[in-house]
Parts: sequence; structure tokens; C-alpha cells
Amino acid sequence: MTQLPPTANRAWTIVAVSYDRPAARRLTQALHREQFATYGRADNPENTPVREFDPPHGVFLVGADPDGTALACGGWRTAGPGTAEIKRMYVNPAVRGCGLGRRILEDLERNARLHGMSRMILETGVKNHAALTLYARCGYSLTEPYVYGRDPRINRALSRVL
Repeated sequence: MTQLPPTANRAWTIVAVSYDRPAARRLTQALHREQFATYGRADNPENTPVREFDPPHGVFLVGADPDGTALACGGWRTAGPGTAEIKRMYVNPAVRGCGLGRRILEDLERNARLHGMSRMILETGVKNHAALTLYARCGYSLTEPYVYGRDPRINRALSRVL
């Protein structure tokens, strides 16, 4: 795959897929490897039940290049009444900064609203500066941790009202 500069105009395709599809598994495993390399530990995406992303209680999206190469992913799942949790957001390093992560985030929010969600929550790592910047630009702000036992030196919980 040829790496294009971040300013290159891209015709991304973003589609909903089952969480157990091969492209989704490849991307979530790449995310896991990256998180493990950065923090020395990471939640294994294989431990997330596939059905958690099934509509109407969630969705899992994969973003691809015009040639069909899957390069990014993300999903939401119901976390409580009116609340959706964003999970497994990942963009291949070769295309970071090209707007694909923002497109997936916007599509997740739109889909969650269509399913009655009014609030989004998520966790990301303190060292994931690109993700923290993206979420801040999209209106997310720090919130109280919502997963028991998380290390506040590593994890940041964010939320946004839709």
C-alpha cells in the first residue's frame, strides 16, 4: 500500500460489519498490539462478545480505502439507558491524520442517535495523544471513570452529550 500524505483527498468507504468479520478482527488485533506495546497491558478484543455490537444495541464499523483495504474501525455498544460506549477505535498508522478516524466517530454518533442514545462515553489511554486530540475537537470532555479498577495513570474516561 502506498502511503499518501495526510492532505490527500480520500474516498473512504465505511460499512457496518459483524464484530467477528476477518477485517474487524485484524484491525482490533492491531489495536491490541499497539496498546500492549505502549502500556504493557491491554484489554483483549477477543474477550468482547460479538453480540454486544449487534443492532439495535450497537454497531461496529470498518473504514476502507477505495481499493477495499480495511484501515480503521470502531464500534458502540449500549452502556446504560440512553448511553452508548465507544469501543475499539483504531486507525492504521499509515493513514492517521487523514480524517478517517473522525469520519468513523461521526458515523458512530449518528448511528447511536438513531438508536435512541443521547450520551457517548469512552476510555482511551493517557499516552494516546492523537485520540485525545480527536475526541476533544469533537466535543468530548473528561468524566469520572466508569470502569471499576482502571488505573488513572493510564486511562482517561471521556463523554459527550449528543
